[in-house]
This record gives sequence, C-alpha cells and structure tokens, in this order.
Amino acid sequence: MSTMTPLQKAAQRPRHLLPLVAIALIGCLGGCQYESDDAPLPSASSPTTEVRTPSPLPDGGDTRTVPPLPESGDIDAGTYLVLITGYTEPFEITVPDGWKSFDGDSVIKDDPDHPDEWAVYLTFWPADYVATDACAWVGKLAEVDSSPKAFVDAMTAQTSTASTPAVEVMMGIYSGFEFDHSVEGDVDITTCNGGKLCIHAESAYECSRWYSSVAERETYRVVDLNGQRAVIAVSQLHESINPELMREARAVFDSIVFRSDK
Repeated sequence: MSTMTPLQKAAQRPRHLLPLVAIALIGCLGGCQYESDDAPLPSASSPTTEVRTPSPLPDGGDTRTVPPLPESGDIDAGTYLVLITGYTEPFEITVPDGWKSFDGDSVIKDDPDHPDEWAVYLTFWPADYVATDACAWVGKLAEVDSSPKAFVDAMTAQTSTASTPAVEVMMGIYSGFEFDHSVEGDVDITTCNGGKLCIHAESAYECSRWYSSVAERETYRVVDLNGQRAVIAVSQLHESINPELMREARAVFDSIVFRSDK
C-alpha cells in the first residue's frame, strides 16, 4: 500500500496486507548523509539518475547470507532480504532501530508525538489495477500492463489525485521511474465510494491501496525487473509528521536495491 492504514488493511483482506500503507524505513546505516534539513516526504521533484549501487554480496553473491525480513513485529537495525510473492527478484533494505515489519511486505514506524499508531510506512506489492477515478472507483479499476511506464501513465491520468512528473531512476541494475502522488484539490472523501480514495488494487473488484484523508501522500518507485513491474512506495499519513522521521523514511527508501543472482 486511498492509502489504507495497516489496521485497515488487516481488516480488509485475508492476506491483503500487500497493499501499501503506513510506514517509513530508514537506510544507509553505514554513514548515509542527508543533503537537506527539509525532508517532508521523499520527493521526485529533483531528477535522480541512480538510487543506490548494490555492494557486493558475500560468498559470491549468495543472498542467503542476508537475513530475511521478519514477517511481523519489531526488527533490529540492519540489512534484510525481502522476498515478495510474484516478484522474480529479491531486494535488500536497510533499517535503523525502532522499525517494525508488517505482514512481510511493509515497514513502519511510529511518531511518538502523533496520536495515530503509525506515522509513516514503506510498502512493496503488486499493483495490477489502477482506479481511473480515485473517488468514483467502483467498477473503474483498470488493468495496467507490466511496464513501469504504463503504471506511471495510469497514475498520472487518475482523476481526484495528482502526480508529479516522473523522473528516471536506477535501483541497482534495474531502471524505473519515481514520482509523487497526492490528493488533488479539495476532494471530499466522505462522498467517495466506500468513503475512501482508491489508488490501485490487486484485482478489478476490490481496492487494495487507498487514502483515508486528503493529507496522505506517497512517493513511488516503479522498476522494470526484466519485463516484470515492481512497485515500491513510501507514505506519509499526516502533514504534521516529524521531519526527522520523514528523513529517516527517505533513507530507508533509498536503501532498497533489487538484486539478480544471474
């Protein structure tokens, strides 16, 4: 993960916790430097040509030497291997202390000064359908082909939301796009289907990723894994989230790198 919170996700689907959601990650534990004191949310406003170059894996690239991301609960600071159902390539992610994993496909962290349980989150999951209208979305979940460009185009064309111009990025050896996505104008979510803005889904019949308030916003990276599309997003639930936490989330987002053993 019409950004739905992890609690909403848990209530909505049996194994539905793949849709995006509410978490932030942190990366670059080995001395990552922030370039700016202002980092409200990862932004695609400045073009990025390379996200991160993967360091050589021990033992000739054996990914088994990197521990898998725990399914759920508190996680120690470090680098983890993430294996998402449907993705042909695993990826590594680096997080600092204080983070939690959620359903094996999200990483989240709380802002102690904010009343909600989770403030920011990072999710990775399939997004095969995009709502043509995020507000009047029932019956309007359109299937999108596997190319990153097709996903970018569908999200850009979506009504009731807005996207920034996509910039090209590299995640390890894989190319893709990055863009920001948010609510457009003064949409009254209470009048939308189901009382939420549906962004995208895993099927044509049920929303997977939605926004519950006009303050929610995300940054997406959409990567071409040898013909397969991978979608990763970092989300901010409220405008009042601590900027330090958002910088941390951006660092985790930047730490993600897909690998290939081929």
